[in-house]
Amino acid sequence: MSLGSLIKKIQDIMRGDAGVGGDEQRLSQIVWILFLKIFDYKEEEWKYTKDDYESIIPEGYRWRDWVTSTSLKEQMTGEELIDFVNNKLFRVLSGDLIKDENGEDILLFKSTKKSALIVKEIMRESNNFMKNGVLLRKLVNEFDQIDFSDIDERHTFNDIYEQLLKGLQKSNGEFYTNRAITSFVVDKVNPVIGETIADFACGTGGFLVDALKYIEENNKLNSEDYLKLQNSFYGVEKKQLPYMLCTTNMLLHDIEIPNIMHDNSLEHDVRKYTDEDKFDVILMNPPYGGSELEIVQKNFPAELRNSETADLFIIEIMYRLKKNGRCGVVLPDGFLFNTDNSKKSIKKKLLEEFNLHTVIRLPQSCFAPYTNIATNLLFFDKIQPTKETWFYRYDLPNGQKFSMTKNPMTREKMLEIDEWWDNRIEVKDEKEDKSMTETWKSKKVFIQEIIENNYSLDYCGYPNQEKIILSPEETINNFKKERERLDKLMDEKLQEILNLLGVQ
Repeated sequence: MSLGSLIKKIQDIMRGDAGVGGDEQRLSQIVWILFLKIFDYKEEEWKYTKDDYESIIPEGYRWRDWVTSTSLKEQMTGEELIDFVNNKLFRVLSGDLIKDENGEDILLFKSTKKSALIVKEIMRESNNFMKNGVLLRKLVNEFDQIDFSDIDERHTFNDIYEQLLKGLQKSNGEFYTNRAITSFVVDKVNPVIGETIADFACGTGGFLVDALKYIEENNKLNSEDYLKLQNSFYGVEKKQLPYMLCTTNMLLHDIEIPNIMHDNSLEHDVRKYTDEDKFDVILMNPPYGGSELEIVQKNFPAELRNSETADLFIIEIMYRLKKNGRCGVVLPDGFLFNTDNSKKSIKKKLLEEFNLHTVIRLPQSCFAPYTNIATNLLFFDKIQPTKETWFYRYDLPNGQKFSMTKNPMTREKMLEIDEWWDNRIEVKDEKEDKSMTETWKSKKVFIQEIIENNYSLDYCGYPNQEKIILSPEETINNFKKERERLDKLMDEKLQEILNLLGVQ
């Protein structure tokens, strides 16, 4: 199976349908089809691995019943298929009543198992946008040809799935975090068997899947270990499409009942979390640049709260990380250098209650062209308060920039950070002129210096960094602070002049 040819076939089929418009609708159409195909494959697998397993989906509505067939003549197509999908399949799998042959309302999908509830929620959140039943038949047949029992074909499909996820970036960059970044963060946080691993804005599940792969690749797992992994991963996603993709992604990677919540983590009061709500490992790339309503902000302590989404997620993390737990998180530059009241309080809490041991400054092009906001990787644990923090600036050679086509960001291109991580040394930048200010590529900063610097974490920044795009609130706050600084400076100069003139 050719990766490129299958994706092209899928795209060409949907482009021919008048009911599907735009990338997001095409992806939404793919998601429910893909989910049902994968769920049916998993049920076939569970029949052989679980005693007396019976399909939770009613007969006639399983993928194998309405898609797979021994004869083309038996396959529904055209108007018959559209009518079945819209008026029967979606209603039944959403847990709704349908009419029987006598016109009586009946409930076919009666199961209340967790897996059944997942199917019902996915289908309630889905839509069939296609109007042409012939094209819909072609589309489901393309997916039906994928044999997940074939290891090579399954590996190829994983690549296809990655391509589909990357496609989301074209319309909504927050859905997908570059695999190089998720892989690097997971490597350094080093999750192990038996630990609980969470992402409270999980998108399509990149961090969770990479954590699962990391554990599988670095351990010889037995059946008991695999049972532990089934209950090790927890995700929350606010938006419908990435939630569905994440659930499907976890199924694809053998998590039988994905513990993925369709919810907004920020809408829960952090002060009410108990030990049961905490995790050993937290891996996140929270949305940033967004603004939360005042009613959401009230879920956080008054001295910490503000409207910036990324800041609220950092507070969420601090309240949900277990003692001795570890975290790797992607955050914008604004979190590092901004020292307004709430940001300063958040960083003060972070440094006093957690060990912020490493900050990696990333090139601005890591998430380009979808955002020009400069980002950073922060690594901390809940073992001891911060005594010192290492900062490292990841430079690209010869002024290069990452580009999805010409110079994609890969895990291999981050090997220089791996080498530094294992052999930490301070590296001073070479100055073009002796009069220039001293700057550093890598530096160890002790906590006292950070405190004296008003809790700013803006060390080892890019000397020629492009202009950072700030949120409107950050722009206004920075303007106010700069105005206050200039007013104070002018008052001081005026007083000096008055003193010289002897004017009281």
